[in-house]
Amino acid sequence: MVPMSSLAGGSQPSVVVGLTPLRPADVVAVARGGARVELTGEAVAAMSASRHHVETLATRSEPVYGVSTGFGALANRHIPAELRASLQRSLIRSHAASAGDDVEREVVRALMVLRLRTLATGRTGIHPQTARTLAALINAGITPVVREYGSLGCSGDLAPLAHVALALMGEGEVNDAEGVRRSAADALDSAGIRPVELAAKEGLALINGTDGMLGMLILACHDLTELLQVADLSAAMSVEALLGTDRVFAADLQQLRRQPGQQSAAANLRRLLADSPIVESHRGPNCTLVQDAYSLRCAPQVAGAARDTVAHALSVAVNELDSIIDNPTVLPDGRVESNGNFHGAPVGYVLDFLAIATADVASISERRTDRMLDVHRSHGLPAFLAHDPGVDSGHMIAHYTQAAIVSELKRLAVPASVDSIPTSAMQEDHVSMGWSAGRKLRTAIDGLRLVLAVEVLTAARALDLRAPLLPSPATGAVVAALRRNVPTVGPDRWLAPEIDATVAAVANRTLLTAAESVTGPLA
Repeated sequence: MVPMSSLAGGSQPSVVVGLTPLRPADVVAVARGGARVELTGEAVAAMSASRHHVETLATRSEPVYGVSTGFGALANRHIPAELRASLQRSLIRSHAASAGDDVEREVVRALMVLRLRTLATGRTGIHPQTARTLAALINAGITPVVREYGSLGCSGDLAPLAHVALALMGEGEVNDAEGVRRSAADALDSAGIRPVELAAKEGLALINGTDGMLGMLILACHDLTELLQVADLSAAMSVEALLGTDRVFAADLQQLRRQPGQQSAAANLRRLLADSPIVESHRGPNCTLVQDAYSLRCAPQVAGAARDTVAHALSVAVNELDSIIDNPTVLPDGRVESNGNFHGAPVGYVLDFLAIATADVASISERRTDRMLDVHRSHGLPAFLAHDPGVDSGHMIAHYTQAAIVSELKRLAVPASVDSIPTSAMQEDHVSMGWSAGRKLRTAIDGLRLVLAVEVLTAARALDLRAPLLPSPATGAVVAALRRNVPTVGPDRWLAPEIDATVAAVANRTLLTAAESVTGPLA
């Protein structure tokens, strides 16, 4: 992991947080790239105005939820003015109750910048200084420790956001810019950041949002967009390795079906397979193969459907980025009104939808890998691509690993959002489970990266075995890039490091960069 101190304040510009929506790329830049954030003057003015409304309401005798009452099922208790600071502190301390393994730094930073953006709209009643302190934590690379379990995806990602709010108060644990675990009080003091003292409504404003699940959705869309390009690349390599045809990817055939993702995937395949000597070697009238198997022929249909799913999910994310998620919300006329906008259903649904697409893209990849290893279906390749079949096992068990992951991805495709469990003495009697949907999708994306890496590794070996026939310039460049760290065909050797090296080459764009050096940018 790159220390956050080497990223924060780097060469990329700051992300401006104000009254206009953030872009998904802004969130990724802060979450992964360590980009700094900068609050606009308009945002500070908007926060000051709404804070004035909250402070006015706090002086009145009538109860206002989140200002002068308890929370959830305890909302019927009126809290006197002298206890309201304690109310906010108690809210954060009690809600910072997550458990399990630590959540990844990029997810925590994403939810931090997303919460900051909602605060900056001036509709939460937060004091501007509280928002400035949250921005200071982001810019200092201080990341509160958030654990895996605690959010039901309703009333916001309460526990995860409460751990962030706890750090703002100078309590709890954080990881500093170097990734060292420290007390929040110590880390804030070292960074010259003064802890906040929460006033009326501020605690609730800090925790009542879909920021955690939304952050995971944005990161997932970013990752899947790239992995679907890798899926096209691995499919093209498998088509060549299995002596398949590129004719089915022709533009006039693909345009018969008006699915934009499919047409993009097919266009990628055409470019990746262009000028392939292997494909040309069996194009003539002597070729007896009439049709390729579905896993080859339908590659753009599956990867294309996944692309369209990502596009839909991203549209939901963009809408959420243009939303104000808080309860109660401070309206322009000064009213503070309860609402249900914190419910995570819109985000949870598409997180689950992406898990389905992820599993299916992995499934078709595994089918192509299996075909390359089966001597009865590989059109002349040695069994399991082994150097000396029987003595050597080749990629037999690499496929087992791939198959095990695909099976797991099918289980992870079971939707979390169809579940609900009532809490808070039945006040919160329907929840979205969107956070859980996001957690399992992140696991699924890691699995897809592994599955595609095994297909690439296997196809590269098969292409080497097709010599003296050569692959296309694009896929040949990919094989050459892979061969810088992974040797070619030979007697069996320790395979796990080669799988790891291929996964890394997928993750760091080495393989896509090699392909695009020939094709130009892929769609």
